[in-house]
Amino acid sequence: MKAQDSTRRPRLPANYYDDPLYECVRVMDFAEKAKAKLDPIAWDYLEQGSEDESSLRDNRAGFQKLILRPKALVDVHRVDMSLELFGQKLDFPILFDPAGGKNCFFPDGEMVVARGAKASKTLHITNGGVHKMPVAQRPQWWQLNTGGAIESTQMIKDFIKPLEDEGCGAICLTIDIMYVSHRDRNIRNRFERNWCEIGIPPRDAQGKLPRALSPETVALYPSRRTPSPTWENLAELCSLTKLPVVVKGILTAEDTELCVKAGAKGIIVSNHGARQLDEVGGTIEALPECVAASRGRIPVLLDGGLRRGTDVLKALALGATAVCVARPYLYGLAAFGQRGVERVIELMRTELALDMGLAGVPNLAAIDKSLVRIRGGSF
Repeated sequence: MKAQDSTRRPRLPANYYDDPLYECVRVMDFAEKAKAKLDPIAWDYLEQGSEDESSLRDNRAGFQKLILRPKALVDVHRVDMSLELFGQKLDFPILFDPAGGKNCFFPDGEMVVARGAKASKTLHITNGGVHKMPVAQRPQWWQLNTGGAIESTQMIKDFIKPLEDEGCGAICLTIDIMYVSHRDRNIRNRFERNWCEIGIPPRDAQGKLPRALSPETVALYPSRRTPSPTWENLAELCSLTKLPVVVKGILTAEDTELCVKAGAKGIIVSNHGARQLDEVGGTIEALPECVAASRGRIPVLLDGGLRRGTDVLKALALGATAVCVARPYLYGLAAFGQRGVERVIELMRTELALDMGLAGVPNLAAIDKSLVRIRGGSF
């Protein structure tokens, strides 16, 4: 986004008063419309956390513990949110996280999100399934997770070669999915994992879903047919590709240091949207120790609980290079398809620009820890 004079007002769309898209003035307005449209089981799948959902609540509560300390009488007639990440210039520091199950919310969801990301110039980390798109329209980062494609050297090579050939910007290695957690809402709903790919099946005349062939359940002792990946596997991945490897799912200083030693070029402080291990706290609480451990050697990104521009501003103040969001754009996807995806990120980046101006920070370089304090205390 180019720097803009904050006194100028853009012209309203011709259908502003008639299009329900413009009734949504914040991210959570899209959530309300998404809930009204979705099958209740799809809504639970989107909104749930694991087990008691403590970390899900903590992701939001962590931001609410932070108070902004605005800087007075700073020239903010131009606000610049641009940055460079791994040699790629971005207009604003908000990315689209990978997210599974999009077809539960909208047909061909991954493709629709990818198109919305391209149209809004948002860096999108794809969860896969968009190879049929033209190369020029594909997302810039691709997810690899520890549930599968890192089991052998050959699997790693087979995964990374087409990405290198097609100009992928980075590989995002999600490390916290060795097992699928207990997600109580899914279990009560007898959710079928295959529905993540095919969508929620239609209900019958009595309002019942077809019986799931393999529903999620409890009391099944975890097992894997192969060993789970280790730091040696991460180091091998980093050594086999010229692409930056960004590790998603880091929550401690110790693991931040190990990522640097293994050759990772960045990390995402993440608890998987509070959908994996519960009771780990909010990601904004983990961010400071990870930033401190990075010592400026690699960019540190953050996801989890971001809903407004002030949330993004607080994360940047605590040292995040950029942030990633998933549920916000999924709300937009479920409510309005591609238009909703584009509108959600438009609202979030505009809120961030406005909040930066009001806080007296005209660019990202002006944002530092002095901009925030803990409610009732300080850093």
